[in-house]
Amino acid sequence: MYIEVKDACKRFVQDGKEFVALDHVSLDIEKGEFVVITGASGAGKTTVLNLMGGMDTCDEGEIIIDGKDIAKLKPRELTAYRRYDIGFVFQFYNLVQNLTAYENVELAAQTCKDKSIDAAQVLKQVGLEDRMNNFPAQLSGGEQQRVSIARALAKSPKLLLCDEPTGALDYNTGKTILKLLQDTCREKGMTVV
Repeated sequence: MYIEVKDACKRFVQDGKEFVALDHVSLDIEKGEFVVITGASGAGKTTVLNLMGGMDTCDEGEIIIDGKDIAKLKPRELTAYRRYDIGFVFQFYNLVQNLTAYENVELAAQTCKDKSIDAAQVLKQVGLEDRMNNFPAQLSGGEQQRVSIARALAKSPKLLLCDEPTGALDYNTGKTILKLLQDTCREKGMTVV
């Protein structure tokens, strides 16, 4: 099993009250699988992705990725895991505002070892070949979301975590992006959640 989420619990404290984001969640995902997690708003989907991506830790349970309990990784190992193994499509894009679309994607590609995809190529794949030199503020929400997707794909990660990757896209563009993610998963053996 490539990903094992075992009895994961996550709680947050807000305004002095405890909020349960995950309550004993377990799931298994095979390497190279394309998995969609669905649920109501506030169900914990983003929390699960953040745990698998090593951006947060469980209060209880385990997150095993490729045989390693990522909660037990040392800070340097966790940084390397996020840099080399994970691609993350954030719900709110997290683009660097003073870099062009091309530069945002190129920056991510430069953080990996040697398996990255050319920034121009991946921007073309998401339909932004004519918007490469625009800054995020010059792009629509859907275009920014596609830059975020291109940035994650450019790293050619082992695990691609997507938080509502089609949320700001129209129906046809959303279908195109989902097909691109499925095809990438199939061609590169990438696991997509």
